[in-house]
Amino acid sequence: MLNIMNFFYFRKITIALILFVSIIIFGTLGYVLIEDYNYFDAIYMVIISITTVGFREIKPLSQVGRLFTAVLILVGIGSLGFIGTSIAESILEKIWSGKSRLKEMKKKIKSLRSHYIVCGFGRVGKVAIKKFVMEKVDFVIIENDRDVCDKIKQLGYIYLAGDASNENLLLEAGIKSASGLLALLSSDPNNLFIALTGRELNPTLHIIARAEDASSEKRMLQAGADRVISPFSTAGEQVANEILAITGKSMKKPKDFQRINTVPIWVNVQNGSSMIGLTIEKISKEMGREIIGLRAKEFDFIFPDPDTIIKENNILLVLDEKDEVISPDTREPIKTKKVVIIDDNPVILRLYVRLFQKAGFIPLTAKNGREGLELIIKEKPAAAIIDFMLPLLSGIEICKKVRQSEGCREIKLILFTSENQPEIKKQALDAGADEVVIKTSDAMEVIHSAIKLMRS
Repeated sequence: MLNIMNFFYFRKITIALILFVSIIIFGTLGYVLIEDYNYFDAIYMVIISITTVGFREIKPLSQVGRLFTAVLILVGIGSLGFIGTSIAESILEKIWSGKSRLKEMKKKIKSLRSHYIVCGFGRVGKVAIKKFVMEKVDFVIIENDRDVCDKIKQLGYIYLAGDASNENLLLEAGIKSASGLLALLSSDPNNLFIALTGRELNPTLHIIARAEDASSEKRMLQAGADRVISPFSTAGEQVANEILAITGKSMKKPKDFQRINTVPIWVNVQNGSSMIGLTIEKISKEMGREIIGLRAKEFDFIFPDPDTIIKENNILLVLDEKDEVISPDTREPIKTKKVVIIDDNPVILRLYVRLFQKAGFIPLTAKNGREGLELIIKEKPAAAIIDFMLPLLSGIEICKKVRQSEGCREIKLILFTSENQPEIKKQALDAGADEVVIKTSDAMEVIHSAIKLMRS
């Protein structure tokens, strides 16, 4: 569609220019034949006539010459008006069509559900998108290179131009309703930041990140990627498998990456903190953990310089692999508390796992009432988040049985339900629940209730 419109724009301008040149040639030949002007004088007469500048003729014109000049002036004024209008319309249409197409793309993106966001249209991204096209699935490309964006435009794909690590651009790409995110930039720090931002914006999102350096794979998994791919190691492994298969040798199936059970923690450097004035390298050694990010005012730095001195109100991004959380004030490890989440909806279950992990808890899950009850009695978590409607055992039955079990009286029980009925709340509290939370679009309400209960 865009190519057709461009064709008409150029065609209109071309016609206008051909008309203008034709009038000059016609006028020049007319003066040469009628008034016996030389070609230089004839061209001069044509220009001062069609532009109506009012200069004198080179020599007095005959009656036929005057009539010819009058016709030339009328035709010339009309042609100049047509040329000016054509050029102006072409420029305005070009601007309007660009804005119109961008508006149309944004409208399409808003209507997408369970689509994929591809960050980077490089070699790996092109292969992934080719597969998406074959499978007829929806996707949005985010690309920062303007020349590459022009190629994407020609292919007719939906895309957004800009930095894929920008939170607003990811939101514009529909990350809240997306099914998956591919971080396929050539920069490992950028891919890590995309994975981290994507996980914060949509805790249930499936994220695959690209890593050039083997040492970056672990960090990306810690930051929230579900899987990390390395094009070079993958290609090498495939070549090895091929040659071993050809020569009759056996080889173990390559092991998939599993996301490490870690919590990316933002540590605030508050007034009076002993971290102020120390370098990132020294703080990292004292913590015994890697610092992969620094937020200073409105700027974020991935893999900051180890010699960077920490100031008041800085925020550090710390990755913790152990069942511990760092205290922002004392930098002493605090034992992470376990929570059991029981829900038969896998989407909700994954959502709360992400949110509780982000809040610094160790989430344990169950998909039915009986399995959940056994998990609570066995693990004795600090809190249990229980859905009201469950297979095998209801949420109220679980609360009753937990309160009857030895050593489980201190466990905080939170029942969440979609029914805002006083009768259900009374039944839950009578059964031993500490809190009843109504399901809303704000999933953080359950997290806040759990934290409040465990602090009480």
